[in-house]
Amino acid sequence: MLPLYRKKGKLIQSAGVLMHIFSDYLSQVLALPSIRRALLSPDGRWVAFEWLRRHENQDVFVVAADGSGPPRPLTHTPEATVLAGWSPDSRAVLVAEDRAGDERRGLYRVYLNRPQRLEPLTEPHPPYFLRGGALSADGRYLFYSANYDFEREEALDSAWVFRHDLHTGQRQVLARPRRAMWIEPVPNAQGTHVLYPLRERHVAGRQFMLHDLRSGEVREAANFGEDVKTFARWMPDGRRILIQSEARPGDPRRYTRLAVWDWETEELRWWVDDPQRNIESAWASPDGLVVINDVRQSVRCPSFLDLDSGEEQALPRLEGNWLALGRAAHGAWVGVQYAAHLPDQLVQVSVIPDQPPQPAPLSDPWERSALRSADLTRAEDFRFSSSDGLEIQGWLLRAAPNRRRAILRVHGGPSMYMEDRLTAELQYYARCGFNVLAVNYRGSTGFGVDFRDRIKEDGWGGQEQEDLACAARALMAAGLAEPGRVGVTGTSFGGYSAWHLATHYGPEVIGAAAPICGMTDLVVDYETTRPDLRPLTAEMMGGTPEQVPQRYAERSPIHFVERIRVPLLIVQGARDPNVPPEHVRQVTARLRACGVPFEVLEFADEGHGIYKPANLRILAERLAAFFDQALGEGSKNPLENNAPAGENG
Repeated sequence: MLPLYRKKGKLIQSAGVLMHIFSDYLSQVLALPSIRRALLSPDGRWVAFEWLRRHENQDVFVVAADGSGPPRPLTHTPEATVLAGWSPDSRAVLVAEDRAGDERRGLYRVYLNRPQRLEPLTEPHPPYFLRGGALSADGRYLFYSANYDFEREEALDSAWVFRHDLHTGQRQVLARPRRAMWIEPVPNAQGTHVLYPLRERHVAGRQFMLHDLRSGEVREAANFGEDVKTFARWMPDGRRILIQSEARPGDPRRYTRLAVWDWETEELRWWVDDPQRNIESAWASPDGLVVINDVRQSVRCPSFLDLDSGEEQALPRLEGNWLALGRAAHGAWVGVQYAAHLPDQLVQVSVIPDQPPQPAPLSDPWERSALRSADLTRAEDFRFSSSDGLEIQGWLLRAAPNRRRAILRVHGGPSMYMEDRLTAELQYYARCGFNVLAVNYRGSTGFGVDFRDRIKEDGWGGQEQEDLACAARALMAAGLAEPGRVGVTGTSFGGYSAWHLATHYGPEVIGAAAPICGMTDLVVDYETTRPDLRPLTAEMMGGTPEQVPQRYAERSPIHFVERIRVPLLIVQGARDPNVPPEHVRQVTARLRACGVPFEVLEFADEGHGIYKPANLRILAERLAAFFDQALGEGSKNPLENNAPAGENG
């Protein structure tokens, strides 16, 4: 049944033909699975990964790194299951299952030789938020953080660090941080020490602590400034720690550098210290090589560092992007290759000097779909200037034929970025006749530390929203949209941006808005969101609601909804712990009081975002129909040169 929409008291179905024609295309593009996380096993023989849309929900799969067999499912559950990590002996993986969609996950162990048999390690649906999940070398102890006092049986704002004895069930508290944050404690392979981050000194800082499990001694492993973000990972030898740290704020050279610290000798050596680099992440391969994930202008440029020789070597470029996971036991590199026209696939790549790379697939993303690469819209690098002259980049999916209407897709975070990567619903919108632009506004990663931190200059709802408005104007200037025919949608901070643009810019800039799980009242958001997210809000806004109340009020779209003059579709997951449904209840009451029309689409079985394939299909069709109705047909018939044979007329 095609969705119906109410306008001026009449039920209409104007987008029905359009939806019918492209319904099969949506089914086929949704059949292309996406890889969300992948990890190489400690012995380098296996790759475990999350496959979204391969089953009815997200599950964990495993494949031999040498390609000797196809991927096989380790889990097949009705709810989302995520990969937490590997056991030290590579015989099992740890997974976290979100049974209620509220991110209160339970931890399980799944052995490779006993797939789909989940051995519970914690409560299946705990009354707290659990992060991490790493086993000791002997498999007896489980390390994680949880915002819970088990003795008093009460929830906490901050997350404590625990060592959980799986034999006795006893939990030992290793640390009681005062400030809430996301903490994933990780022991070394030898079981002697555990690393965990703290943010005790400054809301923008991140330091690491080294806890000796034998003596109980705790010392600081990495502190390069109270307001500096630092990340640390174990090297396989369990003695050295790979450190990724930002240059001190205020230093004219704002970049990320890479070091190795020996906790026995306390020797620190900087291996990569180059202001021209943008190191997003780094980790150790099972053989001790350091994998470096450089991201330049939102394009991945992987390399590896040999600490023995001191040489760094760029990994070969593949079509699109690829995220290198490490060098497998058989000598080839493994990773994830992807682009807008190339669905995510695991590949192995042999690095042979003076020879082009020959990636061999470890997974087949096409097996459940009739589509091929030629059926997908390629992403184009699209750049424009914001109102202050800052260059902003985005990825454009051009409608075929060219239509003068567009959709802005705004990513969440805001500290993340949109890549040249397949997104099923965006492919569908382009096929339905919308030019789609995914914008990397200031605050996005992938463009250096300075660009990421520019969002903090005036806080959320500031200049980054002008970047998005300028994106709409740039689409019009490029002949890809007409005034009043640019819609906006996004999830989380992307939903907040949709609200902000609808309340602060006229219909000639933004013609329709569909916020998904978006904040409307930043004070309510601060008070009701997960505790570990509050420090991020305070960092971005320059303080808490008590410290800067006026800024929170001025940047909350709920106080400006009377300005909305465009069609509005509000999308929400009923189980969302990050942006709770309270936002929708309050903003809809305000909209009714102001006489502003709106529609609400709520998913009872979703949390922070819409991910289940069946729900994603409903959402994509509803949004396409909504924007089709709101933005009009533009300068060309949406069916012209686009309909299958026999469907015209």
